[in-house]
Amino acid sequence: MGMCTSKPPKPNPYSGGETLELDAPEPFQTPAANRRRNDDSDASAKKSPFFPFYSPSPARYFFSKKSPARSSTASANSTPRRIFKRPFPPPSPAKHIKSLLLRRHGAVKPKNATAIPEGEEGEGGDVEGLDKSFGFSKQFTSRYEVGEEVGRGHFGYTCSAVAKKGDLKGQRVAVKVIPKTKMTTAIAIEDVRREVKILRALTGHKNLVQFYDAFEDHNNVYVVMELCEGGELLDRILSRGGKYSEDEAKAVMLQILNVVAFCHLQGVVHRDLKPENFLFTSKDDEHSQLKAIDFGLSDFVKPDERLNDIVGSAYYVAPEVLHRSYSTEADVWSIGVIAYILLCGSRPFWARTESGIFRAVLKADPSFDEAPWPSLSLEAKDFVKRLLNKDPRKRMSAAQALSHPWIRNSNDIKVPLDILIFRLMKAYMRSSSLRKAALRALSKTLTADELFFLKEQFALLEPNKNNSITLDNIRTALMKNATDAMKESRIPDFLSSLNALQYRRMDFEEFCAAALSVHQLEALDRWEQHARCAYEIFEKDGNRAIVIEELASELGLSPSVPVHAVLHDWIRHTDGKLSFLGFVKLLHGVSSRTLGKAQ
Repeated sequence: MGMCTSKPPKPNPYSGGETLELDAPEPFQTPAANRRRNDDSDASAKKSPFFPFYSPSPARYFFSKKSPARSSTASANSTPRRIFKRPFPPPSPAKHIKSLLLRRHGAVKPKNATAIPEGEEGEGGDVEGLDKSFGFSKQFTSRYEVGEEVGRGHFGYTCSAVAKKGDLKGQRVAVKVIPKTKMTTAIAIEDVRREVKILRALTGHKNLVQFYDAFEDHNNVYVVMELCEGGELLDRILSRGGKYSEDEAKAVMLQILNVVAFCHLQGVVHRDLKPENFLFTSKDDEHSQLKAIDFGLSDFVKPDERLNDIVGSAYYVAPEVLHRSYSTEADVWSIGVIAYILLCGSRPFWARTESGIFRAVLKADPSFDEAPWPSLSLEAKDFVKRLLNKDPRKRMSAAQALSHPWIRNSNDIKVPLDILIFRLMKAYMRSSSLRKAALRALSKTLTADELFFLKEQFALLEPNKNNSITLDNIRTALMKNATDAMKESRIPDFLSSLNALQYRRMDFEEFCAAALSVHQLEALDRWEQHARCAYEIFEKDGNRAIVIEELASELGLSPSVPVHAVLHDWIRHTDGKLSFLGFVKLLHGVSSRTLGKAQ
């Protein structure tokens, strides 16, 4: 579960603390500009240069049965007075996030829901009609000797244990215990079922906590995992005063990006990445391996699928999650927040209330002006900015981030296969001949740094002797990297969209055109230069006279008066060829929004 267990007085490893709740006892200085930009709290709070680095979230009061926030007086006292500049900011799309999360885990009874017996609402109890049988082995007590409790949280607790028999005999493990009385909704039960399914399916990565088995009895579910005794990444951050050197931050980022890129290739989105959800294997070794944990909020996602349920932790949640339309890019945003914290010791978005945090995530820009940012490398700042782009289409993928100069220049990086290239190739294969020509022109303007990622991806597809690939190369590459998770997310089905490659070859030059992201290039400072140079190449090699009806047909639009109005400025009146505006629009393709306006 995503909201399980916390080690008194801090969140418990293996469950990552409560969703929308961040605990931390130690204060850190925040850049003044960051406070001015992101904080909507009262004026008195702004007088102090310090704030709790992981200050208690107001959401904790909404998850407690005995919460003072349930009384009007306490609620009024716990919410700071806000000072808004007129006009008032628009309401946050995350307005109902608390009620959604509470309903998800059974703390609030939805309309027409199965009644929870009175007096058991916070504690769960057995709810009539819910099937709490998971089909797991019932031999837990005969196989493991339970030791001390590691931590306790809202939905359960974690213990150490020793295996009494089997391959793990004598080995210490971690056991996450989830009481069935806490499972008061069908969604909560499905969350547990899916967490175990994902842990079973994701196997073989060195930066992923190892899953051993799952058990159940009448009262509990037991998830047996690798025991990591080095503590949370959060603990290390706090012990360092919140700041890592660039080299130390790179070492952490390298491990986080590697495991997240692996998950995304398998079609799994974590949805709750934060420092609490990364554990070190050993407390004695300063450079011990980092392991990703807590897949209680994770889900399988198809390459073209968008998720819409709001889950995660407030300070790390991506803008598109609040807009309820997101995919794996949301994880990359969370990694960007972690990178920002590692490098400067403060959060990029901060406020005294959840609604304030969400508003900052949606509207504010992180500060790169306050110390220590001016003293950090330009590459470090560019790396973080490209992870924290509010447009998910312009954000780097996890695999691309491993190719960024800041990471790769000081490490011997093995870039993993990126599912993003197959999504881009699918769009390319479905494009008109005119758009393909435009993309080929754009690909010729790429710099060596921008080509590095594409060269690495092309090499992973193991091109034939004539330096070209077919559908067989793609299938082989996917199968080489496949786990059971990939089968669950139906990524092999995605190959059908690339069927055209079954009958022809694609060389590296065309691969660059097919696998580049126009939106990501658009986010770069040199985008205008890219576009102008590409247009000059297109003018020489691919531009031709074209009438609006033909252009509409090329783009798959039905001929109509609205279509003519949309495409009117795309064509030069002097010679009937594509204008620069039309060229740039063509590079992006016709979005559903444009299509809707046109028709």
